[in-house]
Amino acid sequence: MLPSRRRIAVAMAVLLLAGGAAAQDGPAQTRGLMPIKSPVGRVTAEETLASREVSARRVALVVGMSAYTSISPLRNTEADARAVGAMLEKLGFTVDLAIDVPLAQMKDAISAFSRKSETADIAMVYYAGHGVEAAGENYLIPVDIHVDDPGKIPEQAVSLRSVLGSVARARKLRIVILDSCRNNPFPASYDLAATAGMAGASATGDGLAAPDPAQGMLVVYAAEGGKVALDGEGEHSPFTSAILESLPRPDVEIGLVFRQVRDRVMSLTANRQQPHFYGSLSGAPFFLAGGDAKVADIADKAGQWQALKPDQAAQLASLAEEGNTRAMIGLGYMALSPDSAKFQPSEAFRLFGKAAEAGDAEAMFELGKLHEKGIGTPQNVPEALKLYRRSADLGFADAINDLGFLYYQGTEGLPRDPKKAVELFIRAADLRHPQAMFNVAALIDDGIVPGKTPEDAAAYLYQALRAGVDDVLAQLTNRPTMFKPETRRALQAELRRNRFYTGAIDGDLGAGTQRSMRMAFGQTQ
Repeated sequence: MLPSRRRIAVAMAVLLLAGGAAAQDGPAQTRGLMPIKSPVGRVTAEETLASREVSARRVALVVGMSAYTSISPLRNTEADARAVGAMLEKLGFTVDLAIDVPLAQMKDAISAFSRKSETADIAMVYYAGHGVEAAGENYLIPVDIHVDDPGKIPEQAVSLRSVLGSVARARKLRIVILDSCRNNPFPASYDLAATAGMAGASATGDGLAAPDPAQGMLVVYAAEGGKVALDGEGEHSPFTSAILESLPRPDVEIGLVFRQVRDRVMSLTANRQQPHFYGSLSGAPFFLAGGDAKVADIADKAGQWQALKPDQAAQLASLAEEGNTRAMIGLGYMALSPDSAKFQPSEAFRLFGKAAEAGDAEAMFELGKLHEKGIGTPQNVPEALKLYRRSADLGFADAINDLGFLYYQGTEGLPRDPKKAVELFIRAADLRHPQAMFNVAALIDDGIVPGKTPEDAAAYLYQALRAGVDDVLAQLTNRPTMFKPETRRALQAELRRNRFYTGAIDGDLGAGTQRSMRMAFGQTQ
């Protein structure tokens, strides 16, 4: 059997970090790599990633564009945006509302929201207004746009890419909702499809093209990419009406919420309009309303799924029957319950296998763990490694990080290769895997990573703080000399560059620097 990840981390702490890990200007200390994946279905308390001090933080940017000055105004988008903003505030969101703002103000709002969302559990953007595809990009249109050439649209609009980026670093849930799939608002002579150069573009330039969101982000279109949404006859568009009805429903898991949105829109429009979803929700269950919202406070993802009620399991089963791989994975975690009466390893193996066959990277990783440990199936290490590689190839950071440890340790069918291991750790860190960011900073600090500087190590430490990793804040606070002076000075400079620190760049992680680190982490004190 493969050694545990915990034991591999200890081995790496001894082999890679001994000596160089000792403080240069204080008592000798031992610095080990932070723990990574836990045994199947559990995470120990010290491996908790999300801080309770920032849990349940919800932020939203709500934008409504109606009073266009040079293209056709929209009748209900202001009312739609105001109603959605009020609804989200009732659900505990801190809402930034931008109504009929010009381009410069819209960009400022997105920039400020992007920074705010980095320390939030949930970041959501809702946009109601004109949107077009041009020059191969999707653009959201501010009220002051005025173009006489479609080639100038990118200069006077906001790219959807920047909006997706504004939620990308939220810690648990990242959602962008667009009620902008309306007719091309520009003159018929503007051949937006011709300038787009994208396969599947509408011949008239109507609607938006399909986006390509990052893993763990859901983008919701009011209508399928390239098609047009309806304004409706009432105060709100059919799509926004469905959002206002569905999101506040208590104790409905977020995946089912958006299926209800789809069904409601189709009902309101006599099947003429069907919302479309791109990307994926985060792997953990989430409830926006009701008492079950507290499942987000459970330390580990498997425990969150296992805390759901039987009727919620039935909801997941209905989604799984439709081919929803996230629902399959959730049911798989539930089948690994520590309650012996509910423990069904063979069912977990079946569900993870079905989701893996459908191409889900997380399912491949979890299925690999079952093969590795012989749970629900005979132990098969080579098959586990094959699944880990497939998951890593799809960009799943947990798999990349675990493969790094396995390459360093060496195991059955996998010769020891420390150089490959470090490459994988860096790749996982660049995907914002929490422990990998800290571990790579430690490797850089010890001179293990050629070409990387103390500034690179500090950048990883800063991003790990922003990701909400308790262990990073605790280690930097309780063991302030664990990194070399050069790295500590670079961390202070990084904190200053991001407007959290105004003190001396002296490498002393004292009270002022520690207060700055807590602020970067997302704590208010």
